Amino acid sequence: MDAHKQLTIGLFGFGVVGEGLYKVLQQTPSLKASIKKVCVKHADKKRNAPEDLFTTDKDVLLNDPEINVIVEVINETEPAFEIVTTALNNGKDVVSASKKMLAEHLPFLLELQQKTGRSLLYEASACASIPVIRNLEEYYDNDLLHSIKGIVNGSTNFILTRMFEEKLSFRDALLLAQQLGFAESDPKLDVEGIDAVNKWSLLLTHAYGITEHPSNIVHNGIQHIQLSDAVVAQEKHFEIKLVAQAQKLQNGKVAGFVLPQFVKQDDHLSFVKNEYNGVVIESGFADKQFFYGKGAGSFPTASAVLSDIAALRYQYQYEYKKKYHHKPLELTDDFYLRVYVSFDDWKYIPREHFESIEEWHADADRKYLVGIIPFKELREQNWWKENNTSLILMPDPIIESLDVRKLKKMSLELAGII
Repeated sequence: MDAHKQLTIGLFGFGVVGEGLYKVLQQTPSLKASIKKVCVKHADKKRNAPEDLFTTDKDVLLNDPEINVIVEVINETEPAFEIVTTALNNGKDVVSASKKMLAEHLPFLLELQQKTGRSLLYEASACASIPVIRNLEEYYDNDLLHSIKGIVNGSTNFILTRMFEEKLSFRDALLLAQQLGFAESDPKLDVEGIDAVNKWSLLLTHAYGITEHPSNIVHNGIQHIQLSDAVVAQEKHFEIKLVAQAQKLQNGKVAGFVLPQFVKQDDHLSFVKNEYNGVVIESGFADKQFFYGKGAGSFPTASAVLSDIAALRYQYQYEYKKKYHHKPLELTDDFYLRVYVSFDDWKYIPREHFESIEEWHADADRKYLVGIIPFKELREQNWWKENNTSLILMPDPIIESLDVRKLKKMSLELAGII
């Protein structure tokens, strides 16, 4: 595609993001990109755009030879997959914001891109306005990337911020997030960590060449976090955040998960409040870099879609260098985590599965302990997210190997008291 070529866009979806994109494109004529047709579900809805722009027939867009770019910003996974695959097969470049669809079908979509030679860009699918995919793709070499961690879901971050700063219960904070439009009416995808792990599986591909289905990545959300956990955090001078994390271990493999975490007050992520997102990338010689921006909303998401559209003028494609040009890394379960667990009753907690317990408080209605646990335990068992149990990682939670003698001594001391 030559750099001065007119981009003619077929747009699927005219909700918050689609309409945002329509407005933004009107304000950026220099892009030489225009929307020819918009496919929507309901023809009779009143919209802030000319009526003849809209159709309910997807084939009008997918089969139009003049339309050379399909932009897909709809909410449904399977229709989005069908649109994207048909568009690529029809020789069109594609920009998508559907993280769930992309995360669930990535291996197939990677093959299809190679077969068709077309671009599939999706910066808007992770962290909205923050250009994190393009940075991981272009700037950080596999060998130099030590770790990446981030707050990648604005709804849960908003809820946690309000629980923390206004002492709201989880339920009240969720209600407020819904009223302000930061959480869906069915908030399960957000609060249970599903949205975050979908984004994380995409970022793992660009960071380390790992293509893993989101359901295989250990994750949880914030649905069991109590006000009492926020009180403990404040006593210890921590904040609570839902953190997606990946770290390269000394054995060359990667620890990766999405779990609530205590964050120190001087940590970059503690500055990320409300609906904002933040990502900290640590690399060999650059030390830490911090990306910060709005993680949701009409214009922030549209701005990421826009940057992908602009890149298509230069035939830009993701090269997936870490996957195709290096030996891709792999996830491992072979490490330990330092965790805080709060619970209603000791009977729900398999104490014998901990390598050590360093601290416990058993007198109040709500009890808690701090200890070290094999990561495998979280993958293989569910006790830590059942029976109103709340598991939160301690700061810098990953422990690669344990000094067994020291732990045995500590555990014996505790055994006499518990």
